[in-house]
Amino acid sequence: MSIYKSCASPVLLLLVSGLLACQSSTETGKNAQAPEPTPVVLASDQELEEVMVAGAKREGVMHPRAMAKVQADMLISRPFPEPHYLPEEQDREHYRGPDDNPIRSVLEHPMSTFSIDVDTAAYANVRRMILREGRLPPKEAVRVEEMVNYFQYRYPKPKSPEQAFAIDTELSASPWNDNKYLMRIGLQGYENDLDERPASNLVFLVDVSGSMQSKDKLPLLKRSLLMLLDKLDERDSVSLVVYAGAAGVVLPPTKISEKLKIRDAINALEAGGSTHGSAGIKLAYEQAQSAFIQDGINRVIIASDGDMNVGITDIDQLKSLIERKRESGIALTTLGFGSGNYNDALMEELANVGNGNSAYIDSMKEAYKVLVQQMNATLHTIASDVKIQVEFNPDQVSEYRLVGYENRLLNREDFNNDKVDAGDIGMGHQVTAIYEISVKGQGSLPERRYGKQATRHELSKKPPVAEDKSRELAYIKLRYKPAHGEASRLIEKIVHTDTLSTDFNKASNEHRFAVSVAEFAQRLRGGQRINKGSMQALIEQLRNSRGEDRFSYRGELINIAELAASIDQQIALQ
Repeated sequence: MSIYKSCASPVLLLLVSGLLACQSSTETGKNAQAPEPTPVVLASDQELEEVMVAGAKREGVMHPRAMAKVQADMLISRPFPEPHYLPEEQDREHYRGPDDNPIRSVLEHPMSTFSIDVDTAAYANVRRMILREGRLPPKEAVRVEEMVNYFQYRYPKPKSPEQAFAIDTELSASPWNDNKYLMRIGLQGYENDLDERPASNLVFLVDVSGSMQSKDKLPLLKRSLLMLLDKLDERDSVSLVVYAGAAGVVLPPTKISEKLKIRDAINALEAGGSTHGSAGIKLAYEQAQSAFIQDGINRVIIASDGDMNVGITDIDQLKSLIERKRESGIALTTLGFGSGNYNDALMEELANVGNGNSAYIDSMKEAYKVLVQQMNATLHTIASDVKIQVEFNPDQVSEYRLVGYENRLLNREDFNNDKVDAGDIGMGHQVTAIYEISVKGQGSLPERRYGKQATRHELSKKPPVAEDKSRELAYIKLRYKPAHGEASRLIEKIVHTDTLSTDFNKASNEHRFAVSVAEFAQRLRGGQRINKGSMQALIEQLRNSRGEDRFSYRGELINIAELAASIDQQIALQ
Protein backbone atom coordinates (compact mmCIF):
# COMPACT_ATOMS: atom_id res chain seq x y z
CA MET A 1 0.00 0.00 0.00
CA SER A 2 1.33 3.47 -0.87
CA ILE A 3 2.70 5.45 2.06
CA TYR A 4 2.00 8.87 0.55
CA LYS A 5 -1.69 8.84 -0.39
CA SER A 6 -3.84 11.93 -0.97
CA CYS A 7 -0.96 14.26 -1.76
CA ALA A 8 -0.81 16.45 -4.88
CA SER A 9 2.17 18.69 -5.52
CA PRO A 10 1.59 21.25 -8.31
CA VAL A 11 4.08 23.61 -6.65
CA LEU A 12 6.68 20.88 -6.81
CA LEU A 13 6.10 20.33 -10.53
CA LEU A 14 6.76 24.02 -11.14
CA LEU A 15 9.91 23.80 -9.04
CA VAL A 16 11.13 20.77 -10.98
CA SER A 17 10.48 22.38 -14.35
CA GLY A 18 12.36 25.48 -13.27
CA LEU A 19 15.35 23.52 -12.10
CA LEU A 20 15.46 21.40 -15.26
CA ALA A 21 15.35 24.55 -17.38
CA CYS A 22 18.21 25.98 -15.32
CA GLN A 23 20.22 22.85 -15.98
CA SER A 24 19.62 22.95 -19.73
CA SER A 25 20.77 26.57 -19.94
CA THR A 26 24.21 25.63 -18.60
CA GLU A 27 24.81 22.74 -21.02
CA THR A 28 26.92 23.74 -24.02
CA GLY A 29 25.89 22.84 -27.53
CA LYS A 30 22.16 22.76 -26.76
CA ASN A 31 19.57 25.05 -28.27
CA ALA A 32 16.58 25.30 -25.93
CA GLN A 33 13.37 26.27 -27.76
CA ALA A 34 11.10 26.56 -24.73
CA PRO A 35 10.95 29.85 -22.80
CA GLU A 36 13.37 29.95 -19.89
CA PRO A 37 11.71 30.19 -16.46
CA THR A 38 13.51 32.07 -13.71
CA PRO A 39 16.11 29.69 -12.17
CA VAL A 40 15.19 28.49 -8.70
CA VAL A 41 17.86 29.26 -6.09
CA LEU A 42 17.46 28.00 -2.53
CA ALA A 43 17.90 30.67 0.10
CA SER A 44 20.29 28.41 1.95
CA ASP A 45 22.73 28.38 -0.95
CA GLN A 46 22.72 32.17 -1.25
CA GLU A 47 23.12 32.77 2.46
CA LEU A 48 25.68 30.03 2.88
CA GLU A 49 27.71 31.36 -0.03
CA GLU A 50 27.70 34.87 1.48
CA VAL A 51 28.82 33.52 4.85
CA MET A 52 31.64 31.49 3.32
CA VAL A 53 32.89 34.28 1.05
CA ALA A 54 32.77 36.83 3.89
CA GLY A 55 34.58 34.44 6.22
CA ALA A 56 37.27 33.72 3.65
CA LYS A 57 37.87 37.41 2.99
CA ARG A 58 37.98 38.17 6.71
CA GLU A 59 40.29 35.32 7.69
CA GLY A 60 42.21 34.97 4.43
CA VAL A 61 42.42 31.21 4.77
CA MET A 62 40.61 29.54 1.89
CA HIS A 63 42.53 28.83 -1.31
CA PRO A 64 41.04 30.82 -4.24
CA ARG A 65 40.59 27.74 -6.41
CA ALA A 66 38.88 25.89 -3.58
CA MET A 67 36.58 28.85 -3.01
CA ALA A 68 35.71 28.98 -6.72
CA LYS A 69 34.73 25.33 -6.63
CA VAL A 70 32.65 25.89 -3.49
CA GLN A 71 30.81 28.79 -5.12
CA ALA A 72 30.15 26.86 -8.32
CA ASP A 73 28.75 23.96 -6.30
CA MET A 74 26.32 26.25 -4.46
CA LEU A 75 24.98 28.58 -7.15
CA ILE A 76 21.89 26.53 -7.93
CA SER A 77 20.19 23.44 -6.57
CA ARG A 78 20.79 20.16 -8.35
CA PRO A 79 17.97 19.31 -10.80
CA PHE A 80 15.56 16.53 -9.94
CA PRO A 81 15.92 13.54 -12.31
CA GLU A 82 13.09 11.33 -13.42
CA PRO A 83 12.02 8.94 -10.61
CA HIS A 84 13.70 5.58 -10.95
CA TYR A 85 15.23 2.72 -9.06
CA LEU A 86 18.77 1.64 -9.81
CA PRO A 87 19.01 -1.77 -11.49
CA GLU A 88 19.98 -4.43 -8.99
CA GLU A 89 23.33 -5.08 -10.69
CA GLN A 90 24.24 -1.37 -10.37
CA ASP A 91 22.94 -0.79 -6.86
CA ARG A 92 25.25 -2.53 -4.41
CA GLU A 93 24.59 -0.20 -1.50
CA HIS A 94 24.39 -1.99 1.81
CA TYR A 95 22.04 -1.16 4.67
CA ARG A 96 20.94 -3.11 7.66
CA GLY A 97 18.92 -2.31 10.73
CA PRO A 98 16.20 -3.60 13.05
CA ASP A 99 12.47 -2.99 12.73
CA ASP A 100 10.72 -0.17 14.59
CA ASN A 101 10.74 -0.36 18.37
CA PRO A 102 7.68 -2.16 19.77
CA ILE A 103 5.06 -0.70 22.10
CA ARG A 104 5.97 -1.49 25.72
CA SER A 105 3.69 -1.94 28.71
CA VAL A 106 4.76 0.28 31.61
CA LEU A 107 3.75 -2.41 34.13
CA GLU A 108 6.00 -4.94 32.42
CA HIS A 109 8.80 -2.61 31.27
CA PRO A 110 8.70 0.58 33.34
CA MET A 111 12.17 1.74 32.22
CA SER A 112 13.55 2.53 28.79
CA THR A 113 17.35 2.74 28.46
CA PHE A 114 19.40 3.67 25.41
CA SER A 115 22.70 5.14 24.29
CA ILE A 116 22.38 8.52 22.63
CA ASP A 117 23.33 9.00 18.99
CA VAL A 118 24.38 12.20 17.23
CA ASP A 119 25.03 10.75 13.77
CA THR A 120 23.40 12.55 10.84
CA ALA A 121 24.50 10.35 7.92
CA ALA A 122 21.03 8.92 7.28
CA TYR A 123 19.46 12.30 6.54
CA ALA A 124 22.07 13.40 3.99
CA ASN A 125 21.97 9.96 2.36
CA VAL A 126 18.16 9.97 2.14
CA ARG A 127 18.32 13.48 0.68
CA ARG A 128 20.73 12.26 -1.99
CA MET A 129 18.40 9.42 -3.03
CA ILE A 130 15.28 11.57 -3.21
CA LEU A 131 16.62 14.86 -4.60
CA ARG A 132 19.41 13.66 -6.87
CA GLU A 133 18.39 10.16 -7.86
CA GLY A 134 14.62 10.62 -7.79
CA ARG A 135 13.91 7.45 -5.82
CA LEU A 136 12.60 6.55 -2.39
CA PRO A 137 15.20 5.09 -0.02
CA PRO A 138 15.08 1.52 1.30
CA LYS A 139 13.57 1.59 4.77
CA GLU A 140 16.80 0.27 6.34
CA ALA A 141 18.55 3.45 5.16
CA VAL A 142 16.19 5.65 7.21
CA ARG A 143 17.19 6.01 10.86
CA VAL A 144 14.62 8.23 12.54
CA GLU A 145 16.93 9.67 15.19
CA GLU A 146 19.50 10.71 12.56
CA MET A 147 16.82 12.47 10.54
CA VAL A 148 15.64 14.38 13.64
CA ASN A 149 19.14 15.15 14.92
CA TYR A 150 20.24 16.63 11.60
CA PHE A 151 18.51 19.88 12.54
CA GLN A 152 19.33 22.44 15.21
CA TYR A 153 16.71 23.37 17.82
CA ARG A 154 16.35 26.19 20.31
CA TYR A 155 17.15 24.30 23.51
CA PRO A 156 18.28 25.97 26.75
CA LYS A 157 22.06 25.99 27.13
CA PRO A 158 24.08 24.73 30.12
CA LYS A 159 25.14 27.57 32.37
CA SER A 160 28.73 26.47 32.99
CA PRO A 161 31.33 23.90 31.84
CA GLU A 162 30.68 21.94 35.04
CA GLN A 163 27.17 21.25 33.74
CA ALA A 164 27.82 19.42 30.47
CA PHE A 165 24.14 19.22 29.46
CA ALA A 166 20.83 20.98 29.81
CA ILE A 167 17.63 18.92 29.43
CA ASP A 168 14.53 20.29 27.72
CA THR A 169 11.18 18.46 27.57
CA GLU A 170 7.81 19.11 25.95
CA LEU A 171 4.63 17.05 25.63
CA SER A 172 1.77 17.24 23.15
CA ALA A 173 -0.90 15.20 21.45
CA SER A 174 0.35 12.99 18.61
CA PRO A 175 -0.47 14.19 15.06
CA TRP A 176 -0.21 10.67 13.63
CA ASN A 177 -2.21 8.60 16.15
CA ASP A 178 -5.41 9.26 18.08
CA ASN A 179 -5.32 8.88 21.88
CA LYS A 180 -1.52 9.05 21.86
CA TYR A 181 0.84 11.70 23.18
CA LEU A 182 4.45 12.57 22.39
CA MET A 183 7.17 13.39 24.88
CA ARG A 184 10.21 15.08 23.36
CA ILE A 185 13.52 15.09 25.24
CA GLY A 186 16.12 17.57 24.04
CA LEU A 187 19.73 17.62 25.24
CA GLN A 188 22.01 20.60 24.66
CA GLY A 189 25.74 20.15 25.16
CA TYR A 190 27.97 22.86 26.56
CA GLU A 191 29.82 24.98 24.00
CA ASN A 192 32.68 27.42 24.60
CA ASP A 193 34.54 29.72 22.24
CA LEU A 194 36.39 28.19 19.31
CA ASP A 195 39.66 29.60 20.70
CA GLU A 196 39.27 27.34 23.74
CA ARG A 197 39.29 24.16 21.65
CA PRO A 198 42.13 21.81 22.63
CA ALA A 199 44.94 21.11 20.19
CA SER A 200 44.04 18.48 17.58
CA ASN A 201 45.88 15.42 16.30
CA LEU A 202 43.90 14.36 13.23
CA VAL A 203 44.60 11.42 10.96
CA PHE A 204 42.77 11.46 7.62
CA LEU A 205 42.35 7.85 6.48
CA VAL A 206 41.40 8.20 2.81
CA ASP A 207 40.05 5.46 0.58
CA VAL A 208 41.80 5.75 -2.80
CA SER A 209 40.55 2.48 -4.26
CA GLY A 210 39.12 2.22 -7.76
CA SER A 211 35.55 2.59 -6.47
CA MET A 212 36.38 6.17 -5.38
CA GLN A 213 37.04 7.57 -8.87
CA SER A 214 33.66 9.24 -9.54
CA LYS A 215 33.36 12.99 -8.93
CA ASP A 216 31.04 12.58 -5.94
CA LYS A 217 33.70 10.52 -4.15
CA LEU A 218 37.44 11.28 -4.12
CA PRO A 219 37.26 14.73 -5.82
CA LEU A 220 34.55 15.84 -3.38
CA LEU A 221 36.43 14.21 -0.50
CA LYS A 222 39.62 16.15 -1.29
CA ARG A 223 37.78 19.47 -1.45
CA SER A 224 36.06 18.67 1.86
CA LEU A 225 39.35 17.94 3.63
CA LEU A 226 40.87 21.15 2.28
CA MET A 227 37.94 23.07 3.70
CA LEU A 228 38.51 21.54 7.15
CA LEU A 229 42.24 22.16 6.85
CA ASP A 230 41.64 25.91 6.55
CA LYS A 231 39.82 25.94 9.91
CA LEU A 232 42.68 24.38 11.89
CA ASP A 233 45.40 26.45 13.56
CA GLU A 234 49.06 26.31 14.54
CA ARG A 235 48.45 24.01 17.51
CA ASP A 236 47.06 21.24 15.33
CA SER A 237 48.74 18.45 13.39
CA VAL A 238 47.50 16.37 10.46
CA SER A 239 48.49 12.94 9.11
CA LEU A 240 47.37 11.40 5.84
CA VAL A 241 47.04 7.64 5.40
CA VAL A 242 45.63 6.01 2.27
CA TYR A 243 44.43 2.54 1.50
CA ALA A 244 43.62 0.66 -1.68
CA GLY A 245 45.18 -2.72 -2.52
CA ALA A 246 47.60 -1.89 0.29
CA ALA A 247 47.90 0.89 2.87
CA GLY A 248 50.54 3.58 3.16
CA VAL A 249 51.47 6.80 4.93
CA VAL A 250 51.32 9.71 2.49
CA LEU A 251 51.99 12.31 5.17
CA PRO A 252 53.30 11.63 8.70
CA PRO A 253 52.07 13.89 11.54
CA THR A 254 52.63 17.43 10.23
CA LYS A 255 51.94 20.76 11.94
CA ILE A 256 49.50 23.18 10.31
CA SER A 257 52.36 25.65 9.99
CA GLU A 258 53.28 23.49 6.95
CA LYS A 259 49.82 23.89 5.44
CA LEU A 260 51.06 24.01 1.83
CA LYS A 261 52.78 20.63 2.30
CA ILE A 262 49.55 19.15 3.69
CA ARG A 263 47.49 20.71 0.89
CA ASP A 264 49.80 19.34 -1.79
CA ALA A 265 49.55 15.84 -0.28
CA ILE A 266 45.75 15.98 -0.37
CA ASN A 267 45.63 17.37 -3.92
CA ALA A 268 47.95 14.60 -5.15
CA LEU A 269 45.58 11.79 -4.13
CA GLU A 270 44.36 9.57 -6.98
CA ALA A 271 42.05 6.54 -7.02
CA GLY A 272 42.82 3.02 -8.24
CA GLY A 273 42.96 -0.59 -7.04
CA SER A 274 41.06 -2.76 -4.55
CA THR A 275 40.20 -1.75 -0.97
CA HIS A 276 42.25 -3.05 1.97
CA GLY A 277 40.39 -1.15 4.68
CA SER A 278 41.58 -3.06 7.72
CA ALA A 279 45.25 -2.42 6.93
CA GLY A 280 44.51 1.29 6.57
CA ILE A 281 42.69 1.42 9.91
CA LYS A 282 45.62 -0.20 11.73
CA LEU A 283 48.12 2.15 10.13
CA ALA A 284 45.99 5.23 10.85
CA TYR A 285 45.80 4.38 14.54
CA GLU A 286 49.57 3.93 14.61
CA GLN A 287 50.02 7.45 13.22
CA ALA A 288 47.51 8.87 15.70
CA GLN A 289 49.29 7.16 18.58
CA SER A 290 52.70 8.47 17.50
CA ALA A 291 51.47 12.08 17.70
CA PHE A 292 49.11 11.59 20.65
CA ILE A 293 48.23 14.82 22.51
CA GLN A 294 47.46 14.37 26.20
CA ASP A 295 44.09 16.00 27.01
CA GLY A 296 43.80 17.02 23.36
CA ILE A 297 41.68 15.92 20.40
CA ASN A 298 43.00 12.64 18.99
CA ARG A 299 40.86 11.37 16.13
CA VAL A 300 41.01 9.19 13.03
CA ILE A 301 38.70 10.39 10.24
CA ILE A 302 37.81 7.69 7.71
CA ALA A 303 36.67 9.10 4.36
CA SER A 304 35.32 6.34 2.14
CA ASP A 305 32.37 4.77 0.37
CA GLY A 306 32.79 1.85 2.79
CA ASP A 307 33.38 -0.71 0.03
CA MET A 308 36.14 -2.74 1.71
CA ASN A 309 36.90 -5.92 -0.21
CA VAL A 310 40.44 -6.90 0.85
CA GLY A 311 41.75 -7.96 4.27
CA ILE A 312 39.24 -8.01 7.13
CA THR A 313 35.89 -7.37 5.41
CA ASP A 314 33.43 -8.78 7.94
CA ILE A 315 31.67 -6.00 9.90
CA ASP A 316 31.93 -7.80 13.25
CA GLN A 317 35.68 -8.35 12.83
CA LEU A 318 36.23 -4.72 11.87
CA LYS A 319 34.19 -3.62 14.87
CA SER A 320 36.35 -5.76 17.15
CA LEU A 321 39.43 -4.11 15.69
CA ILE A 322 38.04 -0.60 16.38
CA GLU A 323 36.91 -1.57 19.91
CA ARG A 324 40.47 -2.54 20.79
CA LYS A 325 41.86 0.70 19.40
CA ARG A 326 39.39 3.06 21.12
CA GLU A 327 40.80 2.14 24.54
CA SER A 328 43.88 4.20 23.63
CA GLY A 329 41.82 7.43 23.75
CA ILE A 330 41.68 7.87 19.98
CA ALA A 331 38.18 8.42 18.57
CA LEU A 332 36.92 7.52 15.10
CA THR A 333 34.75 9.60 12.77
CA THR A 334 33.44 8.27 9.45
CA LEU A 335 32.61 10.43 6.43
CA GLY A 336 30.66 8.56 3.76
CA PHE A 337 30.81 9.45 0.08
CA GLY A 338 29.20 8.37 -3.17
CA SER A 339 26.45 6.08 -4.40
CA GLY A 340 25.93 2.76 -6.12
CA ASN A 341 28.16 0.79 -3.74
CA TYR A 342 27.93 2.86 -0.54
CA ASN A 343 28.23 0.64 2.54
CA ASP A 344 26.14 2.58 5.08
CA ALA A 345 25.99 -0.33 7.52
CA LEU A 346 29.78 -0.48 7.84
CA MET A 347 30.38 3.26 8.13
CA GLU A 348 27.68 3.72 10.75
CA GLU A 349 28.72 0.80 12.92
CA LEU A 350 32.43 1.64 12.83
CA ALA A 351 31.63 5.14 14.12
CA ASN A 352 29.40 3.67 16.84
CA VAL A 353 32.10 1.41 18.26
CA GLY A 354 34.86 3.97 17.66
CA ASN A 355 33.42 6.56 20.09
CA GLY A 356 32.80 8.91 17.19
CA ASN A 357 30.13 10.13 14.83
CA SER A 358 29.07 9.32 11.29
CA ALA A 359 28.21 11.80 8.54
CA TYR A 360 27.46 11.46 4.83
CA ILE A 361 28.90 14.10 2.48
CA ASP A 362 26.89 14.53 -0.72
CA SER A 363 27.93 18.10 -1.56
CA MET A 364 30.27 20.92 -0.58
CA LYS A 365 27.33 22.45 1.25
CA GLU A 366 27.13 19.40 3.51
CA ALA A 367 30.90 19.35 3.94
CA TYR A 368 30.74 22.97 5.09
CA LYS A 369 27.98 22.14 7.58
CA VAL A 370 29.76 19.13 9.10
CA LEU A 371 33.39 20.25 8.97
CA VAL A 372 33.16 24.03 9.37
CA GLN A 373 29.89 25.12 10.97
CA GLN A 374 29.89 22.14 13.34
CA MET A 375 33.65 21.51 13.58
CA ASN A 376 33.66 21.66 17.38
CA ALA A 377 30.79 19.19 17.63
CA THR A 378 32.39 16.88 15.06
CA LEU A 379 35.88 16.82 16.58
CA HIS A 380 35.80 17.89 20.23
CA THR A 381 34.23 15.37 22.62
CA ILE A 382 32.87 16.83 25.88
CA ALA A 383 31.25 13.68 27.27
CA SER A 384 31.55 9.95 26.67
CA ASP A 385 29.38 6.91 27.40
CA VAL A 386 26.24 9.07 27.46
CA LYS A 387 23.10 7.12 28.38
CA ILE A 388 19.46 8.02 28.96
CA GLN A 389 17.04 6.12 31.15
CA VAL A 390 13.37 7.07 31.31
CA GLU A 391 11.09 5.61 33.98
CA PHE A 392 7.35 6.04 33.37
CA ASN A 393 4.86 6.35 36.19
CA PRO A 394 2.35 3.46 35.89
CA ASP A 395 -0.28 5.60 37.63
CA GLN A 396 -0.18 7.98 34.66
CA VAL A 397 1.18 6.08 31.64
CA SER A 398 0.09 2.66 30.40
CA GLU A 399 2.32 2.23 27.30
CA TYR A 400 5.24 3.85 25.52
CA ARG A 401 7.33 3.50 22.37
CA LEU A 402 10.75 5.00 21.73
CA VAL A 403 10.72 6.47 18.21
CA GLY A 404 14.06 5.52 16.64
CA TYR A 405 17.35 4.50 18.31
CA GLU A 406 16.61 0.85 17.50
CA ASN A 407 20.32 -0.01 17.31
CA ARG A 408 21.16 1.93 20.49
CA LEU A 409 19.02 0.13 23.06
CA LEU A 410 20.63 -0.91 26.36
CA ASN A 411 19.60 -3.21 29.16
CA ARG A 412 18.20 -1.62 32.29
CA GLU A 413 21.22 -2.65 34.35
CA ASP A 414 23.62 -1.12 31.80
CA PHE A 415 22.68 2.40 32.88
CA ASN A 416 24.66 2.32 36.14
CA ASN A 417 27.51 0.24 34.74
CA ASP A 418 30.33 2.58 33.74
CA LYS A 419 32.06 -0.23 31.87
CA VAL A 420 29.26 -0.42 29.28
CA ASP A 421 30.14 1.61 26.19
CA ALA A 422 27.67 4.23 24.95
CA GLY A 423 27.57 7.28 22.69
CA ASP A 424 29.89 10.29 22.81
CA ILE A 425 28.79 13.92 22.55
CA GLY A 426 30.75 16.73 20.91
CA MET A 427 31.03 20.36 21.91
CA GLY A 428 27.64 22.08 21.48
CA HIS A 429 25.98 18.95 20.14
CA GLN A 430 22.24 18.52 20.47
CA VAL A 431 20.35 15.24 20.85
CA THR A 432 16.61 14.78 20.49
CA ALA A 433 14.56 11.72 21.47
CA ILE A 434 10.80 11.26 21.12
CA TYR A 435 8.56 8.86 23.03
CA GLU A 436 5.01 8.05 21.97
CA ILE A 437 2.96 7.33 25.09
CA SER A 438 -0.56 6.29 26.04
CA VAL A 439 -2.02 7.63 29.24
CA LYS A 440 -3.55 5.21 31.71
CA GLY A 441 -6.73 3.60 30.39
CA GLN A 442 -6.01 4.34 26.70
CA GLY A 443 -3.47 1.69 25.78
CA SER A 444 -3.57 -0.37 22.59
CA LEU A 445 -1.88 -3.56 23.76
CA PRO A 446 -4.21 -6.59 24.16
CA GLU A 447 -5.15 -7.34 27.75
CA ARG A 448 -3.32 -10.27 29.33
CA ARG A 449 -5.40 -13.11 30.77
CA TYR A 450 -3.11 -13.47 33.76
CA GLY A 451 -1.67 -9.96 33.77
CA LYS A 452 -3.80 -8.55 36.58
CA GLN A 453 -2.85 -11.22 39.09
CA ALA A 454 0.84 -10.93 38.20
CA THR A 455 0.67 -7.16 38.38
CA ARG A 456 -1.02 -7.10 41.78
CA HIS A 457 1.55 -9.55 43.15
CA GLU A 458 4.40 -7.47 41.73
CA LEU A 459 3.04 -4.16 42.99
CA SER A 460 2.36 -5.60 46.47
CA LYS A 461 6.11 -5.87 46.97
CA LYS A 462 6.61 -2.16 46.35
CA PRO A 463 5.86 0.70 48.71
CA PRO A 464 2.82 2.76 47.71
CA VAL A 465 3.44 5.76 45.46
CA ALA A 466 3.94 8.84 47.59
CA GLU A 467 1.35 11.58 47.25
CA ASP A 468 3.87 14.10 45.92
CA LYS A 469 4.71 11.74 43.03
CA SER A 470 1.15 11.20 41.87
CA ARG A 471 1.37 13.97 39.27
CA GLU A 472 4.70 12.81 37.86
CA LEU A 473 4.54 11.46 34.33
CA ALA A 474 8.15 10.34 33.89
CA TYR A 475 11.55 10.47 35.55
CA ILE A 476 14.50 11.15 33.20
CA LYS A 477 18.08 10.28 34.10
CA LEU A 478 21.14 11.18 32.05
CA ARG A 479 24.49 9.57 32.84
CA TYR A 480 27.79 10.57 31.25
CA LYS A 481 31.53 10.68 31.77
CA PRO A 482 33.25 14.06 31.38
CA ALA A 483 35.95 14.22 28.72
CA HIS A 484 39.09 12.44 29.96
CA GLY A 485 37.18 11.29 33.07
CA GLU A 486 36.51 7.79 34.38
CA ALA A 487 33.68 8.28 36.90
CA SER A 488 30.22 9.02 35.52
CA ARG A 489 27.94 11.87 36.57
CA LEU A 490 24.16 11.95 36.81
CA ILE A 491 21.60 14.57 35.75
CA GLU A 492 17.92 14.08 36.65
CA LYS A 493 14.67 15.69 35.56
CA ILE A 494 11.04 15.02 36.47
CA VAL A 495 8.30 15.48 33.87
CA HIS A 496 4.93 16.47 35.37
CA THR A 497 1.46 15.81 34.01
CA ASP A 498 0.51 19.49 34.00
CA THR A 499 2.94 20.05 31.10
CA LEU A 500 0.92 17.74 28.84
CA SER A 501 -0.87 19.60 26.04
CA THR A 502 -3.80 18.06 24.19
CA ASP A 503 -3.38 20.42 21.21
CA PHE A 504 -0.44 19.65 18.94
CA ASN A 505 -0.83 22.96 17.10
CA LYS A 506 -0.20 24.91 20.32
CA ALA A 507 3.16 23.28 20.94
CA SER A 508 6.38 25.20 20.23
CA ASN A 509 7.84 25.39 16.72
CA GLU A 510 10.82 23.33 17.86
CA HIS A 511 8.61 20.55 19.19
CA ARG A 512 6.29 20.48 16.17
CA PHE A 513 9.18 20.51 13.68
CA ALA A 514 11.08 17.69 15.43
CA VAL A 515 7.88 15.62 15.62
CA SER A 516 7.14 16.28 11.94
CA VAL A 517 10.65 15.14 10.93
CA ALA A 518 10.10 11.95 12.95
CA GLU A 519 6.77 11.39 11.20
CA PHE A 520 8.32 11.83 7.76
CA ALA A 521 11.09 9.36 8.63
CA GLN A 522 8.54 6.82 9.88
CA ARG A 523 6.52 7.16 6.69
CA LEU A 524 9.67 6.50 4.65
CA ARG A 525 10.17 3.37 6.77
CA GLY A 526 6.69 2.10 5.90
CA GLY A 527 4.53 3.89 8.48
CA GLN A 528 3.51 0.76 10.37
CA ARG A 529 2.93 2.75 13.58
CA ILE A 530 1.06 5.63 11.89
CA ASN A 531 -2.73 5.44 11.77
CA LYS A 532 -3.88 8.87 10.62
CA GLY A 533 -2.83 11.93 8.66
CA SER A 534 -1.40 12.28 5.16
CA MET A 535 1.73 13.53 3.46
CA GLN A 536 -0.04 16.74 2.54
CA ALA A 537 -0.91 17.36 6.19
CA LEU A 538 2.68 16.55 7.16
CA ILE A 539 4.07 19.01 4.62
CA GLU A 540 1.82 21.70 6.08
CA GLN A 541 3.09 20.83 9.57
CA LEU A 542 6.65 21.31 8.36
CA ARG A 543 5.81 24.66 6.77
CA ASN A 544 3.95 25.95 9.83
CA SER A 545 6.70 24.95 12.26
CA ARG A 546 9.70 25.97 10.14
CA GLY A 547 10.49 28.97 12.35
CA GLU A 548 13.90 30.63 12.06
CA ASP A 549 15.78 28.93 9.25
CA ARG A 550 18.94 30.90 8.43
CA PHE A 551 20.46 28.41 5.98
CA SER A 552 17.13 26.95 4.77
CA TYR A 553 17.95 23.45 6.03
CA ARG A 554 14.34 23.15 7.20
CA GLY A 555 13.02 24.57 3.95
CA GLU A 556 15.05 21.98 2.07
CA LEU A 557 13.29 19.21 4.01
CA ILE A 558 9.92 20.58 2.84
CA ASN A 559 11.15 20.25 -0.78
CA ILE A 560 12.33 16.71 -0.06
CA ALA A 561 8.94 15.73 1.42
CA GLU A 562 7.10 17.22 -1.57
CA LEU A 563 9.26 15.35 -4.05
CA ALA A 564 8.98 12.10 -2.08
CA ALA A 565 5.19 12.40 -2.21
CA SER A 566 5.31 13.01 -5.97
CA ILE A 567 7.63 10.04 -6.57
CA ASP A 568 5.37 7.77 -4.54
CA GLN A 569 2.32 8.84 -6.53
CA GLN A 570 4.09 8.15 -9.82
CA ILE A 571 5.18 4.71 -8.61
CA ALA A 572 1.59 3.94 -7.56
CA LEU A 573 0.37 4.77 -11.09
CA GLN A 574 2.90 2.53 -12.84
